[in-house]
Amino acid sequence: MHDPFSAVPLPGRDERRARGRALRSTLPRRDHALFEVPGKRPEQVLNALHAGTDGCMTHLLPLRFGRMVANPFAFFRGTAALMAADLAGTPVTGERVQASGDAHCANFGAFATGERNLVFDLNDFDETLRAPWEWDVRRLATSLVLAGREAGHSEADAVYAARSAARAYRLHVRAYARQHHLDVWYDRIDASEALADMAADARDHGRAMFAKASTRTHLHTLKKLAVQTPGGWRLRDDPPLLVHTSDPQAEVMLAGVRTNYLDSVAPDRRELLSRYHLADWALKVTGVGSCGRRVLVLLLAADGDDVLFLQVKEARPSVLEPYAGPTVARNAAHRIVRGQQLMQAAADPFLGWSAGEGFCGYVRQLRDQKGRFDLQAVSPRTLEEIAELCGWALARAHARTGDAVALGAYLGRRETFDQAVATFAVAYADQAERDHAALAQAIVRGYLEAEVDPVG
Repeated sequence: MHDPFSAVPLPGRDERRARGRALRSTLPRRDHALFEVPGKRPEQVLNALHAGTDGCMTHLLPLRFGRMVANPFAFFRGTAALMAADLAGTPVTGERVQASGDAHCANFGAFATGERNLVFDLNDFDETLRAPWEWDVRRLATSLVLAGREAGHSEADAVYAARSAARAYRLHVRAYARQHHLDVWYDRIDASEALADMAADARDHGRAMFAKASTRTHLHTLKKLAVQTPGGWRLRDDPPLLVHTSDPQAEVMLAGVRTNYLDSVAPDRRELLSRYHLADWALKVTGVGSCGRRVLVLLLAADGDDVLFLQVKEARPSVLEPYAGPTVARNAAHRIVRGQQLMQAAADPFLGWSAGEGFCGYVRQLRDQKGRFDLQAVSPRTLEEIAELCGWALARAHARTGDAVALGAYLGRRETFDQAVATFAVAYADQAERDHAALAQAIVRGYLEAEVDPVG
């Protein structure tokens, strides 16, 4: 990292622009289409699935596999590690950014800033790491092909969504390349701007998503997850999705939060948190790839219905680390918090981390005005608009942490890159469907146990 107080300036725009254009010789833009199917694939899939369960609670593994086998898109969401291994064999320019590591389209959505304004951005950073920018773009594009197929759209519509995401990424990176660093850093996609960017025939769905997110306040969560008792508010057991537990590792997690979480948040947040007490806590099941990992819900209460919900999630090494190198952060939880703060336009005001013997985890608010698009219910036109929003948000995150001038010069004005990424996305989506079939076959043969998801 450059010393800002050094008298030596960084390379100028012209030099960086020339470097970006020179990268086209290193990796022609059409080569982003390349993907070779690895050998012995069913064996690799099963090995990856088993490796992904390391440290999981064993009684939740059938639910984890039940969620993953539901459809190829769900499988894809739960196999970031498998794709990371595949991406490591694909060509890259050598330029790095703070990558998401799991930038599929269901990991983008709405959330509230500290000023209570709704914005659209990335919202999952469990795998974030400094890594090649191409990996995020390819995972996003592939997810859109799979989402389009799962929603019943034509293959042409699904492919066009992937191409739209790549195009939006390219155009917005080029736009950020022309801006001052401070302007890029302060830029955010607020709800009104996101809706204005959507086509008129897709805007109603966008309005509905943001409107629903605005209702998901702490009071809404209180009514959904808790019950009033003579002793105050308590979380409502809903096995296996939300349960009180005597799990020793969960106790270790909570002890770590009590010991050092407050040290990781700003003094004004510590002052605010001091007005509450821990009324109750329980173990929660979340997500697809996260299913089986320990996640705690903390119910903090003051007077009456003045409550605050926090979520504590155990942190593991990023799936990108074997291929992009180890993190420079203190631990996995610090890596996630640091990455989120770098990539998001407005990070959760209560975002922090804690660590203890044999544990590290990060803390964030639970369901505070968060929302995302129902990808199975959108029209092809709306999926295209969502794809463009995702491409924009990813470009903004990468422009904050990479060299937008060099990247913009590399990507260029033509649509060569967009088409190449869409071609890759189709090839990898086809592979994901074959891998999903391998999981289904393993379940049929009794190698893995799966159970139906109680939420549908």
